[in-house]
Amino acid sequence: MPWRFWRRALVPLSMLVAVMPALAGDTALPTTAPNDARAWLARMHRAAVGGNYQGTMVISANGVMTSSSVAHFCVGDQVFERIEVLDGKQRQVYRHNDLVHTVWPQAGLAVIERRGVQINLPSATQSVEPRALDHYEFRLEGQDRIAGREAQVFVLQPRDALRFTYRMWADQRSGLMLRSDIIGPTQAVLESAAFSEVEIGVRSQPDSVLQPIRELERLRVLRPTLLPTRLEDQGWTMARNVAGFQLARCVKRAVDPSAPADVAGARSEVTQAVFSDGLTHVSLFIEAFDAARHRKDFMAQFGATHSRAGRHGEFWVTAMGDVPPDTLKQFVDALQRRRP
Repeated sequence: MPWRFWRRALVPLSMLVAVMPALAGDTALPTTAPNDARAWLARMHRAAVGGNYQGTMVISANGVMTSSSVAHFCVGDQVFERIEVLDGKQRQVYRHNDLVHTVWPQAGLAVIERRGVQINLPSATQSVEPRALDHYEFRLEGQDRIAGREAQVFVLQPRDALRFTYRMWADQRSGLMLRSDIIGPTQAVLESAAFSEVEIGVRSQPDSVLQPIRELERLRVLRPTLLPTRLEDQGWTMARNVAGFQLARCVKRAVDPSAPADVAGARSEVTQAVFSDGLTHVSLFIEAFDAARHRKDFMAQFGATHSRAGRHGEFWVTAMGDVPPDTLKQFVDALQRRRP
């Protein structure tokens, strides 16, 4: 699961204490050697996807704070994940390997999808691909403590204006990500997420995931059809690449699989193309223009997530991602309808 809902938390000044000595004076912080950077990223990846841990994650963006209970277990090559949103409307997520089951108990609804295309939720399993180091400078910034655990602090500083800065705290012993901030061009923290409490190396509890999955039959269960496709097959092309981003996947799905078939436009299809620079993602959603739903162009921001939408001939295009607005504009401007 992309990590943007993982990484939101409080940002007290006390968290800066560990890096203040390194920032004092005019001496520049040294850039970490590429091999050291890759070693840290590999260690974090192993801890996130292959370790057992559980805890509470606190999320903050735009002055709004929420918390989620997160658990991740491995048994052999089987992976189990459990997430429960603790604030607002109830929402629970149960993942067994690549199948993600999202449950809204109050609505009596469950949606089952393949991992990687579902709505983002808090998770510690985001990893940073080595190629991200082509677009971000990796820099160590001393030690700190998060949730009672010793942590190594480091920064991924973008090499251009197309990306945001990431400051991360990794557990010294296991490598698990304990906190992550996204920092804007003015050095303001746009989003932050951290474990407020966490246990690492806990006993696997696969039944805490499998049992709720078995009970889904009492709910209305939707299994959206996701068809792998290509932009070219849908009549589109990217006239130019946005620096550093590569197409990660492209699928076609219903706009709203939960809507009744007789609701005009709700069951129409949308093409989603996801681009990645190894750390962050940008999604393009392309659907037929519907005057009843698509009233005017708009731009929006929540935390680090920016979005923009507008008419593109007979289509409606929405761009969304944890990137500056100008990056989204480059994606939208590059998207072109292919001539028959």
